[in-house]
Amino acid sequence: MGGVNDLILKAARGEATPRPPVWFMRQAGRYQKSYRTLRERYTLPEIVRQPELAAQVTLSPVEELGVDAAILFADITTPLYGMGVDLELVEGKGPVIHRPIRDEKGVEALLPLEPEEAVPFVLQTIRILKRVLKVPLIGFAGAPFTLASYLVEGGPSRHFLQVKAFMYREEALWHRLMERLTEAMARYLKAQKEAGADLLQIFDSWVGALSPADYRRYVKPHMARLFQALKPLGVPVIHFGVGTMGLLKDMREAGGEVLGLDHHTPLPWAREVLGRVPVQGNLDPVLLFAPKEVLQREVLRILAENGGRPGHIFNLGHGILPKTPEENVRYVVELLKEVAA
Repeated sequence: MGGVNDLILKAARGEATPRPPVWFMRQAGRYQKSYRTLRERYTLPEIVRQPELAAQVTLSPVEELGVDAAILFADITTPLYGMGVDLELVEGKGPVIHRPIRDEKGVEALLPLEPEEAVPFVLQTIRILKRVLKVPLIGFAGAPFTLASYLVEGGPSRHFLQVKAFMYREEALWHRLMERLTEAMARYLKAQKEAGADLLQIFDSWVGALSPADYRRYVKPHMARLFQALKPLGVPVIHFGVGTMGLLKDMREAGGEVLGLDHHTPLPWAREVLGRVPVQGNLDPVLLFAPKEVLQREVLRILAENGGRPGHIFNLGHGILPKTPEENVRYVVELLKEVAA
């Protein structure tokens, strides 16, 4: 990547870097004044479906914050439209599935994903970005379990009652659903890489709802197949989940060049468990609301806990929250850059 800041690529490969590269999950979003202005005119799906707009939103935190990577602006549910899912993104609630999958008919109705036909706007956004970016671009997808949780629950959930009941009651059908989602996300991520993505991240945001035993039985084999399918692409893949401290060993075995850590997972413990596997994380997103002296203390604590070991990408333990002060996000980036000064 001639002329491009490649810190994150080096860190993802476990190589030494003068400082940890930094980017933030949901670094483009409602905490930004520029994004709020755009949302006065467009819905999120409208932005995603217009490559020039999606590229503009993707670029904005790179230009405004000075982060070391851009992440494609889209939603993890975006490819589901191309699988025939009747989906609506509801303001303040998230994805709503109007016909939740609860039986064999629902599973069999899912269409194979053909990215060039189903999400050409996503791939065009990547191509536009690659012409102008001076930092690596992260493509992403939702993990099969997290997507299945939306499809079966019908939307966001606190207890994941429907998806777990389906998993326990219809095990063979569950595995068929996971196989279809695994194949679709493998195709989706492959298309993103071919369009120009330099790294990939898989968001298993809700897998922490499972016990380690359930993860091993119902999810891990599919994640292993997904990572195996991505190996030939030759780009680093970040494997991230929330509430996954108890699953970390199994997630490492499932795959991914980098393991993302939420803010409940102690960094020194994770590095001990994972050995030389690079890690990403793990500042509590709520700390971005704290006074600067507290924020500084906690950023420096995470750096001290890593102890200068190579293969650390600085990030949050989950996404930036709405109403987060922009100046505090920028302060974290500046602080990390001072480490190398």
